[in-house]
Amino acid sequence: MHRFHLRPDHWESATLDAEESHHCLNVLRLSESDRVTVFDGAGREGQAIIASTAGSKATLKISSTSTAPPPLCEITLAQAIPKGKNMDLIVQKAVELGAARIVPLLSDRTIVQIEASEVAKKREKWSVIALEACKQCGQNYLPEVANPVSTKIFAEQLDKADLHLIASLQPDARPIKTVLAECTQLPKRVTIFVGPEGDFTPAEIAMAKSYGCQPVTLGPIILRTETAAIYCMSVLGHELFSPRQI
Repeated sequence: MHRFHLRPDHWESATLDAEESHHCLNVLRLSESDRVTVFDGAGREGQAIIASTAGSKATLKISSTSTAPPPLCEITLAQAIPKGKNMDLIVQKAVELGAARIVPLLSDRTIVQIEASEVAKKREKWSVIALEACKQCGQNYLPEVANPVSTKIFAEQLDKADLHLIASLQPDARPIKTVLAECTQLPKRVTIFVGPEGDFTPAEIAMAKSYGCQPVTLGPIILRTETAAIYCMSVLGHELFSPRQI
């Protein structure tokens, strides 16, 4: 069944916004009485039928709703922006793997240069990719995609009460499971930094450590940055989305 994002502030009127209405009526060519699924991005999902297509807007009649429980841990992926379209892939897979927030980083070795005038456009593009991933995979929690920011500025904003990890090739890096095993209880929020092609610089890793980040190894094989992101999200999801206590 086709899934559409029904924004929380549109839930009472049950009317899809212009973009979703266009996709529903003009791309998929759905019509009145067709059944659809809607979600608000904050855990709520509803079963509905299309009640009206007047004014090129899809107005729905919601028959039943349910709310998915939030994840036991909110994972933030702080990802150095790679070249090409790899960031698109990373955003998509991070959503599928349960990221609560995605922060694009402009690190010292980031090849991609983003002008100030392009920041909003980039964020909008990645936000659309995140939304489409939610619709495709059945994820009812829409993650926030932040504006691109430097590694240092983001590190300065970290909450000391949370667990912060940074993927590292340095000799002091430890396995993720080893770091998690030292936690006295399941962390509520975790941030994982993943570097660009060529990894973070030693200075960046030292700076991140000064703000409480713990270096973690991803194994003996050097991974591409998009593979590293998927690896980190997979391991953290396996360890932190389970109801067991550490």
